[in-house]
Amino acid sequence: MEKEKLKLTSSEIGTLWGEYINGTAVDIINRYMVSIIEDESIKTIFKDAIQTFEKQKQQIVTFIENEGFPVPIGFTESDLFKGKQRLFTDIFCLNYLHIMTLHGLLGHTTSLGVSVRKDLRLFYDSCDNDAKRMYHLTIELLLEKGSFQRDPLFYPSENPEFISSEDYSDGFFGKGRRLSAIEIISISFNLKKSIMAKTLSIAFSQIAQSKDVRKFLEDAEKTADHQIKSFTKIMQLDNLPVPKSWETEVTTSTNSPFSDKLMLYHIGFLFQAAQNYHGAGLASAMRTDLVTTYEATILKNLIISKKWFNIMVQNKWLEQPPLAPNRKEIAKEK
Repeated sequence: MEKEKLKLTSSEIGTLWGEYINGTAVDIINRYMVSIIEDESIKTIFKDAIQTFEKQKQQIVTFIENEGFPVPIGFTESDLFKGKQRLFTDIFCLNYLHIMTLHGLLGHTTSLGVSVRKDLRLFYDSCDNDAKRMYHLTIELLLEKGSFQRDPLFYPSENPEFISSEDYSDGFFGKGRRLSAIEIISISFNLKKSIMAKTLSIAFSQIAQSKDVRKFLEDAEKTADHQIKSFTKIMQLDNLPVPKSWETEVTTSTNSPFSDKLMLYHIGFLFQAAQNYHGAGLASAMRTDLVTTYEATILKNLIISKKWFNIMVQNKWLEQPPLAPNRKEIAKEK
């Protein structure tokens, strides 16, 4: 079969569907933020991000339509209420764009990894390049403004060393050893993501219209806060700094610029995406206290995700992705 006639696989359609839903959600948040940002250097980057996604969205739509699938609804201007009071500071907006860019980088790489058809591989290649460019832009501007907190610094040992004791894996009761650089990669990464989830949960809970949505957001904030404290405690026992919180970058506004559907979806997405990162942290953890912390975190995320799913379904806000054909039902139609 000629390569240009290859039909997209279920995995390839799945990546396009996910990229569209998640991309349109973040795009609406970005469009609000660009309307309130006063700092021209930050506003310029947001305009760039919005224009970049608009180009990507049109390409995604073309791929989906050419395969005969319906284009998902995702999130639109109907989920954005313009002219509302400022909810975030400029510097929080920049931090938000940086964290979402990290999600995009990982998402595009995953999508590329399951893509076979050349035109789709080239598309995800270009998406990845766009995300890398945005990653550099956000970091450079955060550094310029003195608002990027780097991970802890280590001091080099004189020679390579080998593990020589079972205490290497024991992190309880003061035994064991200090955190390794490999373990800090995931701890720091997960802390930053949890801090973002907590801050957005606080902001969204101030403006949510539905009592059920507001209650969920309050629960999400508590869950994220517990995770932050758990990993912070582990870092501080080794006298290592942790990323600062962003709660003070949320104003006291109670006027919502977003639909409840968008806010609820966004927080659910962050908790679901975190499961991948916590799983990676668990796989790299070689201290028992870290292992148990990751396991507890993953379990609590599953609980909060179940609550999220129920509210989304009850309100008919959760779009169904393409499903495998039901052969039994098809057979019954004859």
